[in-house]
Amino acid sequence: MIAILADPVSEVVAAAEKLLTRRTGAPVTLVDPVDLGGSGRTIVLRVRVAENPFSLPRTLIVKQVREDRGDADSPLFDVDSDGDASSGAFLREAVSYQFATALHTDVRPGAELIASDLDARLLVLSDLGDSTSISHLLERSDSDTVTNTLMAMAQALGRMHAATVGREEDFTALLRRAEVAQCDDYVSQQVDRAVPGVPVLLAEHLGIEVSKEVEEQVTQAARLFESGRFRAFSPSDLCPDNIIVNDEGVRFLDYEWGGFRDAMLDVAYALVSFPGCLCSIDLSEERTQAMIEAWRAEVVGMWPTLADDSVLAARVVEAQLIWVWISTYLFMPENYTRIGAVRDHALSVPRTVALHRRWEQLARSAAGAGNAVIADHARAVADELAVIAG
Repeated sequence: MIAILADPVSEVVAAAEKLLTRRTGAPVTLVDPVDLGGSGRTIVLRVRVAENPFSLPRTLIVKQVREDRGDADSPLFDVDSDGDASSGAFLREAVSYQFATALHTDVRPGAELIASDLDARLLVLSDLGDSTSISHLLERSDSDTVTNTLMAMAQALGRMHAATVGREEDFTALLRRAEVAQCDDYVSQQVDRAVPGVPVLLAEHLGIEVSKEVEEQVTQAARLFESGRFRAFSPSDLCPDNIIVNDEGVRFLDYEWGGFRDAMLDVAYALVSFPGCLCSIDLSEERTQAMIEAWRAEVVGMWPTLADDSVLAARVVEAQLIWVWISTYLFMPENYTRIGAVRDHALSVPRTVALHRRWEQLARSAAGAGNAVIADHARAVADELAVIAG
């Protein structure tokens, strides 16, 4: 992080000052902007409040989307080039922060929304302070610390899920008020492309045919994004770089694709090593179960049926299946632009290695849950990928 003073940063600071002045009714001066490394279309700054007429925090985070693009930052959510993904993403993020800010501080998953300007695509957020990214901890810590970190992440997800069960109507009302309902659901679009696309890829690259039974289970699993028994709020883009640990625990960043979906998708996202990128972490059976149990402890009061081990195992496999399917759709083709966008992650491995490990993990989970159809198919795919990966 480095201090910066040049435009367009000064324009963003000026816009934030104007917004906060309008909100508080008195002049607000922001100084010492520090670049926190936003994407090409986004500027993210930490600023110090030099003139504070009311009770503003000493430092704030300012985030502004500066341009329209047809794709999003994460390859998981890329869209056709003629769509305005950045506009929809900003509105959804603003609504998500508004929704999350209304939660009790003990279960709020991330920063508090201080102010927003939808027309200027500008957010002013509370500063979460000194923190360490999950990716850094997973890369450089000893085995016990890695396990504890993953368990803490699972617990934080569970607290967020438990606190937001039954509040989907509130979130939907906020979306409508911001006219986000008129924007396409880009996440669902990607899922819709992946479901029919992967059988073609598996046949073309690995010579593996997908049976009707597997296709039926994949189609069912895809519905978790639109329905499901365990719906709760999710930031959706749970990349390791978007998860931090500070003095208050695990916190989640970047709500551009925030929304309600089956909570199993969040748990499974970590269990298949973050399938929207090429990260890979060591997930032994013991570590996997520790994460699942940490999450279940937080949500079983809301969803008592998850106390049944067989029910929980089946649902976890269902969510893992659709994530592995999506990850295969994203990374089996040699799309160098997409692959290059995620290879700078500290935990990244070659794409064939990442895919092999994900199918291997799915095979083990499915076998443990008694789902022989998925276990056998996943094992066949994993074996072919192992040959390619060397």
